[in-house]
Amino acid sequence: MIALAQEQARRRKYNYIRTLYPEDGPLSRHNYPKHMAFFRAGAVHNERAFLAANRIGKTEGVGGFELVLHATGVYPRWWEGRRFDRPIKAWAAGDTNQTVRDIIQAKLLGPVDDKGSGLIPKDLIHRTRPKQGMPDGVEIIYVKHVPTGGISRIGLKSYEAGRKSFQGTEQDIIWLDEEPPLSIYAECLIRTMTTEGMLLCTFTPLEGMTDVCMLYLKDGKIPEGGVAVNESTLIQVEAA
Repeated sequence: MIALAQEQARRRKYNYIRTLYPEDGPLSRHNYPKHMAFFRAGAVHNERAFLAANRIGKTEGVGGFELVLHATGVYPRWWEGRRFDRPIKAWAAGDTNQTVRDIIQAKLLGPVDDKGSGLIPKDLIHRTRPKQGMPDGVEIIYVKHVPTGGISRIGLKSYEAGRKSFQGTEQDIIWLDEEPPLSIYAECLIRTMTTEGMLLCTFTPLEGMTDVCMLYLKDGKIPEGGVAVNESTLIQVEAA
């Protein structure tokens, strides 16, 4: 019985993503209607932003969660958003190299000394490429795409490297965690155009009505119900 309990705990730890948004209980997905609306919108919208307060799980429970589903190809039965039937090429980006390592990388992989305890299941981490000049930093995560047996690629980038570092390659998904400069947002949008890919933003609008916020907030106003949709974008705003 002890051995069984230990194995169950190990499986939960290294398959953490499968414990999120359960059917029942206090953390049931039914208690997160705006999160679910954001995911569903991916089926028809290529640009989405989740604007919310700090510490409500937007990095882990929104951007990171969706990115890992697409990278692994393992979707929950309840998933109504977009699905990829092949391995993907993706970027996950944040403010600085340090915040990318300490926040995005940690959410995806887990702590440096316990890789596989993050959102990407341990048995689906194919390998990682270290980031030069950044202790314990990772530049690329290679993820097993279960349905095809192929390998998805997630590159970790920072805004401090500038717009030019986002030039060049086509991407299926780009996740921007924290608000980017408009020049980087525009460059990322170009990277997803030829692939008909997706651009996901998760951030707290600490700088007010910036150019990026205004891409989603019509006339600078929070829409009734927190959701506004036009031809290509959707904004998700947590209630105050």
